[in-house]
Amino acid sequence: MPAFVAVDLGATSGRVMLGDVRGGEITLTEVRRFPTGPRERPGGGLRWDVDEMYGEILAGLRDTADAHPVSIGIDSWAVDYGLIGPDGTLDGDVRCYRDPRTAGMAQRLRESVDDATLYRITGLQYLPFNTIYQLLAEPPDRLVDKTMLLLPDLIGYWLTGEQGAEVTNASTTALLDATTRQWSAELLERTPIPGTLLPPLRLPGTRIGEGPGGTPVVAVASHDTASAVAAVPASGERFGYISCGTWSLVGLELPSPVLTEAAREANFTNEAGIDGTVRFLRNTMGLWLLSESMRVWREQGLDMRLSDVLAQAMAEPAFRSIVDPDSPEFLPPGDMPARIAAACAGSGQPVPQSPPAVARTILESLAVAHAASLRTASRLSGRELEVVHLVGGGALNEPLCQFTADACGLPVLAGPVEASALGNVFVQARAAGVVADAPVAAPLARYEPRGGTAAWESAARRVGLR
Repeated sequence: MPAFVAVDLGATSGRVMLGDVRGGEITLTEVRRFPTGPRERPGGGLRWDVDEMYGEILAGLRDTADAHPVSIGIDSWAVDYGLIGPDGTLDGDVRCYRDPRTAGMAQRLRESVDDATLYRITGLQYLPFNTIYQLLAEPPDRLVDKTMLLLPDLIGYWLTGEQGAEVTNASTTALLDATTRQWSAELLERTPIPGTLLPPLRLPGTRIGEGPGGTPVVAVASHDTASAVAAVPASGERFGYISCGTWSLVGLELPSPVLTEAAREANFTNEAGIDGTVRFLRNTMGLWLLSESMRVWREQGLDMRLSDVLAQAMAEPAFRSIVDPDSPEFLPPGDMPARIAAACAGSGQPVPQSPPAVARTILESLAVAHAASLRTASRLSGRELEVVHLVGGGALNEPLCQFTADACGLPVLAGPVEASALGNVFVQARAAGVVADAPVAAPLARYEPRGGTAAWESAARRVGLR
């Protein structure tokens, strides 16, 4: 029974998973799990402890050695990178995208590249932490004689000694041409970012080199959302997806990018998927709001489990308070319940007074945002939807799944939970010739919409979501 190792790095935890393939079905076993959250830097700002992550990955790989894996694949969140110097070593920290250093960088870029031109080239949603803004925030001399490796490529380099940039993650940098899927010469000419900084591109399924024990390391869809979408158990084309975890990535899978002015104004992104597909989607803040709230409540001495908070939230009044999850005040770590209370007060809505009330506000707000993004994606692409697939950790959140079905007016199929790891293994197994089609998923939970969507649409209008 062929086995493959998926290194799946999330913004709060990382996993080393062993995927066994039999009869076209992939079975995942968690070998090692470890925290990955950002750390405060001396002098301020946030960084990732990549040395600690790498040590945990190596420990996980040692634990899989007896399975004699066919290959290893690595996926992670997007946009963050390390700089490799001429001597082959990492130069400085790998900064976290939530670090405030990119403030003002979008305006700086507009001095040489206007928003419409940037979108025409990259098709990328504006996010203040896109890689192009992080690079503009670097001291210019720090980029000289360096190579930029996005996080999965950095880990792959440490395992094999080979440098490169896998295209699904490269497509999140705002430096890749969305049409040609090559680094944009036009952007490099119009910015101070040196072209020598960017390594050669490679496609999912490409062999990178030999890792520990001579095991091949294979480039997968290294942006975790691209791997998650590869694992969506959909039939036909008329489906939307929500890859739901720290972030909710909400959109459609299309054969080509949508680079219209309307798509830019709606702040939709065109990111690369496997087999030349495009992930036409919008980033929404996601369950970060809930996980940060839980962290704050625990630090305040409130002994509560998430399952209890969710159960109590269902007894709270519906649509009492709604917030826009993508408001910038919700991006950095901090006292999320206080920020949500301030947002509600500022918009003239009742302020949630208890953890269950805050949780209800978060869940309904996320469902409203999910529905608004899917309606907009459908309108901009001209593709009608019949079903929504919700994958990732959010598939375990029953209230959120049901609210999303209600808000969309469409059935929601929840699962698989470990979609990123599943898609990671699928790309490896296909490259090895073990499978040809998308993996068979575990039984999915189905949520039918209850009633009409009018109340949800009214709630969306409160915070300007359509």
